[in-house]
Amino acid sequence: MTGVQTHRVAEWRFALEDHRGAWAKSFDDSGWRAVTVPHDWSVEQDFAPDHASGTGYLPGGVGWYRAHVPLDALERADDAHITLSFGGVYKNAEVWVNGYHLGGRPNGHVPFSFDLTEIVAYAPDGDLVISVRVDRTEIADSRWYNGSGITRAVVLDVHGPVRVAAQSTAFTSSGVTAESAVIRIAQTLVNDLSQDAEVRVRHELRSLASGAEHAFEREMRVPAGASVELVVDGRIPHPELWSDADPALHRLSTQLTWRTADARGRSESAEIVGIRSIVFDADRGLLVNGESRTLRGVCLHEDAGVLGVAVPAQVWLRRLLALRDMGCNAIRMAHNPHDAVLYALCDALGFYVIDEAFDEWENPKNKWWQGHNVYPPKHEGYATHFPQWHEQDLRDMIAAHRNHPSIIAWSIGNEVDYPNDPYVSELFHEMTGNNDADKPAQERVYDPSRPDIRRLTTIARRLGRIVREADPSRPVTLAAAFPELSSRTGLLDDLDVVGYNYKEQLYAQDHERFPDKPFLGSENGHGYAEWRAVVDNEYVSGQFLWTGIDYLGEAHGWPIHGSGAGLLTLAGFPKHEWHLRRSWWSEEPTAHLVVRAHEAVADRKAFWTHPVSRHWETEDGAIEVIAFAGGGEPRFTVDGLDVPLEFDQDGGYLRAVAPASAAVLTLEVSAGGHVVARDELRPAGVPTRLDAEVWRVPDEAARRCAAARIDVDDVVQIECALRDDSGALASSDATVAADARGGDLLGLENGDLADVTAYRSTGRRTYRGRLIAYVRPGTAEVRLSTPGIETVTVQL
Repeated sequence: MTGVQTHRVAEWRFALEDHRGAWAKSFDDSGWRAVTVPHDWSVEQDFAPDHASGTGYLPGGVGWYRAHVPLDALERADDAHITLSFGGVYKNAEVWVNGYHLGGRPNGHVPFSFDLTEIVAYAPDGDLVISVRVDRTEIADSRWYNGSGITRAVVLDVHGPVRVAAQSTAFTSSGVTAESAVIRIAQTLVNDLSQDAEVRVRHELRSLASGAEHAFEREMRVPAGASVELVVDGRIPHPELWSDADPALHRLSTQLTWRTADARGRSESAEIVGIRSIVFDADRGLLVNGESRTLRGVCLHEDAGVLGVAVPAQVWLRRLLALRDMGCNAIRMAHNPHDAVLYALCDALGFYVIDEAFDEWENPKNKWWQGHNVYPPKHEGYATHFPQWHEQDLRDMIAAHRNHPSIIAWSIGNEVDYPNDPYVSELFHEMTGNNDADKPAQERVYDPSRPDIRRLTTIARRLGRIVREADPSRPVTLAAAFPELSSRTGLLDDLDVVGYNYKEQLYAQDHERFPDKPFLGSENGHGYAEWRAVVDNEYVSGQFLWTGIDYLGEAHGWPIHGSGAGLLTLAGFPKHEWHLRRSWWSEEPTAHLVVRAHEAVADRKAFWTHPVSRHWETEDGAIEVIAFAGGGEPRFTVDGLDVPLEFDQDGGYLRAVAPASAAVLTLEVSAGGHVVARDELRPAGVPTRLDAEVWRVPDEAARRCAAARIDVDDVVQIECALRDDSGALASSDATVAADARGGDLLGLENGDLADVTAYRSTGRRTYRGRLIAYVRPGTAEVRLSTPGIETVTVQL
């Protein structure tokens, strides 16, 4: 054997009922439905108001999966070591192989694996039957949607008998400058043989961009049936460094050439890594490779609407590129470990990542199931398993992700100190959180019968110790909800970086209180003042907006089944606020116009209370025109006549008033004597045509993904738009029906969080003129039809 043989287990049979005998190898599953894993069964069901609002009004249940794998397809030697690995199963997974119960995992977000070497040796008919029971009977188990099922990839890995232990490789860099960097490779070598093995280890570090290569060799003895630790240090002259500006990646390959008294062999394994230095400085903020960087970040949950949490890589790629075009350079994985492909894409595209382990610890938070802050809550969820599983889950998360150069910090928790949820303190007689609107008074006052908040300090120290043992190269952080209290109870003392959620007003005073602590905004609102709190204070490393993309769950009440806090819709289309953020965050020119009814009031008018759009009624009166402009000098005209723009200090945008009878609104941004960005707005007409275009991976992104061996050809995305005679988005919406011929329609998503049409439907209404269709690769064509409009056929 010359390398790890990886076999993806994608084809399964599935039943959404509890077949108690389905663990047995001989169980007849021929009547079950064929599905492709990753798979999320909840989005295949109906929305209904009697399900939990917090998890998107979608059901759970108990499901079984079974896969049949011919062993002769594994290309294995007699002494091969075989591992079955799950990227994540939500949740309470129990696994059997050929009838042998291997164990389970309550946590639905962490990878786990089983050694099949002995069981494969017992297989009498050369077949491998994998049975997985998934228990998602608790549907109010989270504050957002997590899906149900085998939601991430499953693989069988075949290794040689002398190998690098799975997830034992730790690659770090230090002393990083433009001239040189010191790298360290730490690994565990395993020998399954009955004789000692003499092993020559060769590490090759090759740049994916330039092809420059550096090699290091070591010889060592690995005793029979044992393992040894290997540490290799090396110096790299003139290293190609990873950052958001230039995400240079390397392929680290480990080649083992071994011999015993009776045999010899060879094996190879590889990781994608990056060379960089990350420093959070208490006064200067974030330094990457010695240079100052500001985190322009967003928080992300895992779902993609109609696809649930079984999200193809290309869908994530399209979303991430849209966020990057906005000026975003950082992602906070809220509030759990995410799918492996998302980290790989962040490596390749140059996003900084805060990886987060937990949303709750040993006591559950309130889980809203009848609407937001509607009492009584439920208290299902991970807290049940935290006491037994937290260390294993945390260590496995770090082992799986620590070689991603994108990850700059480990977060051990999100808002675990939320007041009265459930922890309390006598230091505050009445405690109000940032999300406590309409809570009953008795839920805000000090109740000594509830858990004491000082307990959190003990747990935080324990988690911090685990993280530093598993990866001493990155800082430990936490997203604090109530630092007014937590900074007095010791919760923040052990953190390397302190994250504040929605507490910009405390930055200055707490920087003085804790002059040695680096600060960042771990969760922030979208306002201009929140951004100025970063720009005007060098010691603040950046902010993470809640949130980057709309998501299912955390719904305020039926029929709304998700959160609209994102800058992209569930369908991945930019909202108007995306353009505003781009005018602040991006160095690229920006020009975008929106309007709303003009009101002669002095009070600040937020977009969520006074929404904006691209449409207006051409009647008497006036409209407020809002211009998002950046990268040059703006000029605004109404029907060809210049109209001055006024800067709104609260909103961070330009505004003017125009007559509602205006025919053409134009915004131009000029730099160096040239127009570098332009937007034109006219009263929209009725829909007269449907445009449909396959989204293509940009060449540069395709090159980077191919070099990092990320498969982004796993879905076809068709962007649809209803347009009027002028080519502008139409003033009204219509239902689009999709017919995938010679293949599979995976779903239609419009981004409308009030649309509870079943996701399995082949027809869906556009939202603000747009919709996206997801199709499985290999489909021949897709016909898209709308009443009264010519049918469009997309050839694939």
